[in-house]
Amino acid sequence: MKLVKDFEKELSKEKISDKEAEEAFIKILKWMGENPKREGLLETPKRLLKAYKEYFKGYNEDPKMLLKKTFGDVEGYDDMVVQKNISIQSHCEHHMAPIIGVAHVAYVPKEKVVGLSKLARLVEVFSKRLQTQERLTKQIATTLMEALDARGVAVSIDAAHHCMTMRGIKKEQATTITNYYLGLFKEDLSFQNRYLRFISK
Repeated sequence: MKLVKDFEKELSKEKISDKEAEEAFIKILKWMGENPKREGLLETPKRLLKAYKEYFKGYNEDPKMLLKKTFGDVEGYDDMVVQKNISIQSHCEHHMAPIIGVAHVAYVPKEKVVGLSKLARLVEVFSKRLQTQERLTKQIATTLMEALDARGVAVSIDAAHHCMTMRGIKKEQATTITNYYLGLFKEDLSFQNRYLRFISK
């Protein structure tokens, strides 16, 4: 944990400029055997810079701030809230290849609920970083559990990893499913089973 904090401190000192990033993309194009000065590639470093800012914008967002605004006036609602088929576009940290799939998120409120769009935004923030699917699943679940002090949280992700569909083993139809359960979803199988039925419909 200390190593991560030390690295983050160093990173904040050593801010990389847009110009330096563009120069790095030019070097990669040359390394590939391309000519960065040919017409079709002249604007590519700028386009890549813009695209990467979009792909990895999650590093500039605080997921806990998204869930800061909650609502208590739900007239005693205490059953699960399920949001399914939230699209995911992420990148794996091993090959920086796309991870494309869907997430399903559920929670059982204690006293607080959150706006429905915030569940999808939470998935988005963590997706827009270099990820492993296992960590992504857990990050969404633990952040939601802590922010809402919920009675339980469940998160499932079903995604295709292009690092194994386009390269390496090249199994185009393979998808990976991960689940993470907290509170009631972990302790009470009736909650877990109902949740799994809801997301499978």
